Amino acid sequence: MKFELTSDQRDFAASLEALLASADTASIARAWADGDHAPGLKLWDRLAEQGLTMLATEATPVEVCLAFEALGRHAVPGPWVESAAYLPLALGHEVEGIATVAVPPHTPYALDADVADSVFLAGADGLTEAQPGERHRSVDRARHLFSVTATGPAPDDSAFELAVLATAAQLLGAGERVLADSVTYVKQRRQFGREIGSYQAIKHQLADVRIALDFARPLVLGAALDPTPRAVSAAKVMCGDAAYLASRTGLQVHGAIGYTQEFDLSIWITKIRALVTAWGTHAFHRGRILDSLVGA
Repeated sequence: MKFELTSDQRDFAASLEALLASADTASIARAWADGDHAPGLKLWDRLAEQGLTMLATEATPVEVCLAFEALGRHAVPGPWVESAAYLPLALGHEVEGIATVAVPPHTPYALDADVADSVFLAGADGLTEAQPGERHRSVDRARHLFSVTATGPAPDDSAFELAVLATAAQLLGAGERVLADSVTYVKQRRQFGREIGSYQAIKHQLADVRIALDFARPLVLGAALDPTPRAVSAAKVMCGDAAYLASRTGLQVHGAIGYTQEFDLSIWITKIRALVTAWGTHAFHRGRILDSLVGA
Protein backbone atom coordinates (compact mmCIF):
# COMPACT_ATOMS: atom_id res chain seq x y z
CA MET A 1 0.00 0.00 0.00
CA LYS A 2 1.29 3.44 -0.92
CA PHE A 3 0.59 6.08 1.68
CA GLU A 4 0.78 9.79 0.90
CA LEU A 5 -0.21 12.78 2.98
CA THR A 6 -3.05 14.91 1.67
CA SER A 7 -2.41 18.51 0.67
CA ASP A 8 -4.19 19.69 3.84
CA GLN A 9 -1.97 17.48 5.99
CA ARG A 10 1.17 18.75 4.26
CA ASP A 11 0.03 22.35 4.70
CA PHE A 12 -0.70 21.71 8.39
CA ALA A 13 2.75 20.19 8.93
CA ALA A 14 4.43 23.07 7.06
CA SER A 15 2.62 25.77 9.04
CA LEU A 16 3.47 24.07 12.32
CA GLU A 17 7.11 23.68 11.29
CA ALA A 18 7.30 27.36 10.38
CA LEU A 19 5.86 28.39 13.75
CA LEU A 20 8.25 26.21 15.74
CA ALA A 21 11.31 27.06 13.64
CA SER A 22 10.85 30.73 14.54
CA ALA A 23 10.25 30.14 18.25
CA ASP A 24 13.80 29.42 19.54
CA THR A 25 12.57 26.26 21.23
CA ALA A 26 16.04 25.38 22.56
CA SER A 27 15.97 28.49 24.76
CA ILE A 28 12.39 27.71 25.77
CA ALA A 29 13.37 24.17 26.78
CA ARG A 30 16.29 25.48 28.85
CA ALA A 31 14.07 28.03 30.59
CA TRP A 32 11.45 25.35 31.31
CA ALA A 33 14.14 23.11 32.79
CA ASP A 34 15.22 25.95 35.10
CA GLY A 35 11.65 26.56 36.29
CA ASP A 36 10.90 29.59 34.09
CA HIS A 37 7.68 28.48 32.42
CA ALA A 38 6.63 31.82 30.90
CA PRO A 39 8.21 31.35 27.43
CA GLY A 40 6.93 27.77 27.24
CA LEU A 41 3.41 28.76 28.27
CA LYS A 42 3.40 31.49 25.64
CA LEU A 43 4.36 28.93 23.00
CA TRP A 44 1.70 26.57 24.40
CA ASP A 45 -0.97 29.23 23.76
CA ARG A 46 0.26 29.74 20.19
CA LEU A 47 0.19 26.01 19.49
CA ALA A 48 -3.26 25.68 21.06
CA GLU A 49 -4.46 28.41 18.70
CA GLN A 50 -3.14 26.26 15.85
CA GLY A 51 -5.48 23.52 17.06
CA LEU A 52 -3.03 21.05 18.58
CA THR A 53 -5.16 20.45 21.66
CA MET A 54 -8.13 19.58 19.41
CA LEU A 55 -6.43 17.01 17.19
CA ALA A 56 -7.27 13.92 19.25
CA THR A 57 -11.02 14.59 19.06
CA GLU A 58 -11.37 16.63 15.87
CA ALA A 59 -8.78 15.08 13.53
CA THR A 60 -7.24 11.70 12.79
CA PRO A 61 -4.21 9.99 14.37
CA VAL A 62 -2.26 10.95 11.25
CA GLU A 63 -2.51 14.65 12.13
CA VAL A 64 -1.63 13.80 15.72
CA CYS A 65 1.54 12.05 14.54
CA LEU A 66 2.48 14.96 12.28
CA ALA A 67 2.08 17.38 15.18
CA PHE A 68 4.03 15.32 17.67
CA GLU A 69 6.85 14.65 15.24
CA ALA A 70 7.24 18.43 14.97
CA LEU A 71 7.10 18.81 18.76
CA GLY A 72 9.86 16.22 19.09
CA ARG A 73 11.95 17.75 16.32
CA HIS A 74 11.92 21.07 18.18
CA ALA A 75 12.09 19.67 21.75
CA VAL A 76 8.96 21.54 22.84
CA PRO A 77 8.53 21.12 26.62
CA GLY A 78 5.29 20.51 28.49
CA PRO A 79 2.72 17.73 29.01
CA TRP A 80 1.63 17.62 25.37
CA VAL A 81 1.06 13.87 25.17
CA GLU A 82 -1.10 14.07 28.27
CA SER A 83 -3.09 17.19 27.30
CA ALA A 84 -3.42 16.66 23.55
CA ALA A 85 -3.41 12.88 23.10
CA TYR A 86 -4.41 10.87 26.17
CA LEU A 87 -6.82 13.06 28.14
CA PRO A 88 -9.05 14.28 25.26
CA LEU A 89 -9.93 10.67 24.43
CA ALA A 90 -10.12 9.55 28.06
CA LEU A 91 -12.39 12.48 28.98
CA GLY A 92 -14.29 12.54 25.71
CA HIS A 93 -13.66 16.22 25.05
CA GLU A 94 -10.89 18.77 24.50
CA VAL A 95 -8.92 19.66 27.61
CA GLU A 96 -9.29 23.17 28.95
CA GLY A 97 -5.97 24.81 29.72
CA ILE A 98 -3.06 22.54 30.56
CA ALA A 99 -3.68 19.12 32.06
CA THR A 100 -1.52 16.16 32.95
CA VAL A 101 -2.08 12.60 34.06
CA ALA A 102 -0.33 9.66 35.66
CA VAL A 103 -1.16 6.31 34.08
CA PRO A 104 0.53 3.65 36.21
CA PRO A 105 2.32 1.36 35.74
CA HIS A 106 3.53 2.62 32.35
CA THR A 107 3.49 6.33 33.25
CA PRO A 108 3.73 6.35 37.04
CA TYR A 109 4.38 10.09 37.42
CA ALA A 110 2.43 13.14 36.28
CA LEU A 111 4.52 15.25 33.93
CA ASP A 112 4.78 18.98 34.71
CA ALA A 113 2.06 18.85 37.35
CA ASP A 114 3.47 22.08 38.77
CA VAL A 115 2.15 24.09 35.82
CA ALA A 116 -0.97 22.07 35.00
CA ASP A 117 -4.43 23.51 35.59
CA SER A 118 -5.71 20.02 36.37
CA VAL A 119 -4.02 16.76 37.35
CA PHE A 120 -5.58 13.33 36.86
CA LEU A 121 -4.85 9.78 37.84
CA ALA A 122 -5.90 6.93 35.56
CA GLY A 123 -6.99 3.78 37.35
CA ALA A 124 -9.08 0.70 36.83
CA ASP A 125 -12.24 2.75 37.42
CA GLY A 126 -11.28 5.55 35.06
CA LEU A 127 -9.94 9.03 35.72
CA THR A 128 -9.92 10.78 39.07
CA GLU A 129 -8.60 14.20 40.00
CA ALA A 130 -5.32 14.13 41.87
CA GLN A 131 -2.91 16.36 43.72
CA PRO A 132 0.81 16.34 42.89
CA GLY A 133 3.16 15.12 45.58
CA GLU A 134 6.90 14.49 45.61
CA ARG A 135 8.91 15.69 42.64
CA HIS A 136 11.24 13.25 40.86
CA ARG A 137 14.21 13.98 38.62
CA SER A 138 14.35 12.93 34.98
CA VAL A 139 17.37 12.54 32.74
CA ASP A 140 15.63 15.24 30.66
CA ARG A 141 15.82 18.38 32.81
CA ALA A 142 12.77 19.80 31.02
CA ARG A 143 10.59 16.90 32.24
CA HIS A 144 9.34 17.63 35.78
CA LEU A 145 7.81 14.46 37.22
CA PHE A 146 5.47 14.33 40.23
CA SER A 147 4.06 11.48 42.26
CA VAL A 148 0.30 11.06 42.59
CA THR A 149 -1.59 8.52 44.65
CA ALA A 150 -2.10 5.30 42.69
CA THR A 151 -5.45 3.49 42.79
CA GLY A 152 -4.91 0.55 40.44
CA PRO A 153 -3.66 -0.54 37.02
CA ALA A 154 -4.36 1.74 34.10
CA PRO A 155 -6.97 0.77 31.53
CA ASP A 156 -5.56 -0.33 28.18
CA ASP A 157 -7.81 1.69 25.87
CA SER A 158 -7.72 3.90 22.79
CA ALA A 159 -6.51 6.88 24.82
CA PHE A 160 -3.46 4.94 25.92
CA GLU A 161 -2.76 3.81 22.34
CA LEU A 162 -2.87 7.39 21.04
CA ALA A 163 -0.56 8.56 23.83
CA VAL A 164 1.95 5.83 22.95
CA LEU A 165 1.70 6.69 19.25
CA ALA A 166 2.21 10.40 19.99
CA THR A 167 5.31 9.54 22.01
CA ALA A 168 6.62 7.42 19.13
CA ALA A 169 6.13 10.38 16.79
CA GLN A 170 8.01 12.63 19.21
CA LEU A 171 10.90 10.17 19.21
CA LEU A 172 10.89 10.13 15.42
CA GLY A 173 11.02 13.93 15.29
CA ALA A 174 13.77 14.13 17.90
CA GLY A 175 15.81 11.52 16.03
CA GLU A 176 15.42 13.47 12.79
CA ARG A 177 16.64 16.64 14.51
CA VAL A 178 19.72 14.93 15.96
CA LEU A 179 20.56 13.44 12.56
CA ALA A 180 20.14 16.78 10.80
CA ASP A 181 22.34 18.57 13.34
CA SER A 182 24.95 15.80 13.13
CA VAL A 183 25.11 16.00 9.33
CA THR A 184 25.54 19.77 9.54
CA TYR A 185 28.30 19.40 12.13
CA VAL A 186 30.37 16.81 10.23
CA LYS A 187 30.34 19.09 7.18
CA GLN A 188 31.85 21.89 9.27
CA ARG A 189 34.26 20.09 11.62
CA ARG A 190 37.69 19.55 10.10
CA GLN A 191 40.49 17.24 11.17
CA PHE A 192 43.77 16.58 9.36
CA GLY A 193 42.80 19.10 6.70
CA ARG A 194 39.46 17.59 5.70
CA GLU A 195 35.84 17.55 6.84
CA ILE A 196 35.18 14.65 9.20
CA GLY A 197 32.04 13.91 7.22
CA SER A 198 34.23 12.79 4.33
CA TYR A 199 35.43 9.74 6.29
CA GLN A 200 33.68 6.51 5.32
CA ALA A 201 33.19 5.36 8.91
CA ILE A 202 31.20 8.48 9.79
CA LYS A 203 29.23 8.30 6.55
CA HIS A 204 28.24 4.71 7.37
CA GLN A 205 27.17 5.62 10.91
CA LEU A 206 24.95 8.46 9.71
CA ALA A 207 23.57 6.30 6.91
CA ASP A 208 22.57 3.67 9.48
CA VAL A 209 20.63 6.31 11.38
CA ARG A 210 18.95 7.49 8.18
CA ILE A 211 17.85 3.94 7.39
CA ALA A 212 16.58 3.33 10.93
CA LEU A 213 14.47 6.49 10.90
CA ASP A 214 13.15 5.75 7.41
CA PHE A 215 12.11 2.26 8.52
CA ALA A 216 10.39 3.64 11.64
CA ARG A 217 8.30 6.28 9.88
CA PRO A 218 6.01 3.84 7.97
CA LEU A 219 5.23 2.06 11.23
CA VAL A 220 4.10 5.35 12.79
CA LEU A 221 1.88 6.25 9.85
CA GLY A 222 0.61 2.68 9.56
CA ALA A 223 -0.35 2.66 13.24
CA ALA A 224 -2.03 6.04 12.77
CA LEU A 225 -4.25 4.51 10.08
CA ASP A 226 -4.99 1.37 12.13
CA PRO A 227 -4.02 1.94 15.78
CA THR A 228 -4.13 -1.64 17.02
CA PRO A 229 -2.06 -2.39 20.15
CA ARG A 230 0.46 -4.41 18.10
CA ALA A 231 0.89 -1.68 15.50
CA VAL A 232 1.26 1.04 18.12
CA SER A 233 3.78 -0.96 20.15
CA ALA A 234 5.78 -1.76 17.01
CA ALA A 235 5.93 1.95 16.17
CA LYS A 236 7.06 2.83 19.69
CA VAL A 237 9.81 0.19 19.69
CA MET A 238 11.12 1.09 16.23
CA CYS A 239 11.05 4.84 16.88
CA GLY A 240 12.71 4.37 20.23
CA ASP A 241 15.49 2.26 18.72
CA ALA A 242 15.99 4.65 15.79
CA ALA A 243 16.03 7.78 17.94
CA TYR A 244 18.40 6.18 20.45
CA LEU A 245 20.73 5.20 17.62
CA ALA A 246 20.58 8.79 16.38
CA SER A 247 21.49 10.10 19.84
CA ARG A 248 24.43 7.70 20.26
CA THR A 249 25.73 8.48 16.78
CA GLY A 250 25.24 12.19 17.36
CA LEU A 251 27.36 12.00 20.49
CA GLN A 252 30.07 10.08 18.69
CA VAL A 253 30.42 12.46 15.76
CA HIS A 254 30.24 15.58 17.93
CA GLY A 255 32.80 14.32 20.41
CA ALA A 256 33.12 15.77 23.92
CA ILE A 257 31.11 18.91 23.10
CA GLY A 258 28.00 16.76 22.71
CA TYR A 259 28.02 15.96 26.43
CA THR A 260 27.79 19.58 27.58
CA GLN A 261 24.53 21.16 28.69
CA GLU A 262 25.51 24.39 26.96
CA PHE A 263 25.40 22.69 23.56
CA ASP A 264 21.90 22.34 22.06
CA LEU A 265 22.43 18.70 21.12
CA SER A 266 22.13 17.71 24.79
CA ILE A 267 18.50 18.89 24.87
CA TRP A 268 17.47 16.32 22.26
CA ILE A 269 19.71 13.53 23.55
CA THR A 270 18.29 13.67 27.07
CA LYS A 271 14.75 14.00 25.73
CA ILE A 272 15.20 10.87 23.62
CA ARG A 273 16.54 8.97 26.60
CA ALA A 274 13.48 9.96 28.66
CA LEU A 275 10.93 9.26 25.92
CA VAL A 276 12.29 5.78 25.17
CA THR A 277 10.73 4.52 28.43
CA ALA A 278 7.79 6.97 28.57
CA TRP A 279 4.33 5.44 28.08
CA GLY A 280 5.62 1.90 28.33
CA THR A 281 9.10 0.42 28.30
CA HIS A 282 10.58 -1.51 25.39
CA ALA A 283 10.04 -4.71 27.37
CA PHE A 284 6.33 -3.97 27.76
CA HIS A 285 5.79 -3.12 24.10
CA ARG A 286 7.85 -6.04 22.82
CA GLY A 287 5.79 -8.25 25.12
CA ARG A 288 2.55 -6.94 23.61
CA ILE A 289 3.85 -7.65 20.12
CA LEU A 290 4.89 -11.15 21.09
CA ASP A 291 1.57 -11.89 22.78
CA SER A 292 -0.34 -10.74 19.70
CA LEU A 293 1.74 -12.97 17.45
CA VAL A 294 1.52 -16.16 19.53
CA GLY A 295 -2.11 -15.60 20.51
CA ALA A 296 -1.51 -15.26 24.23
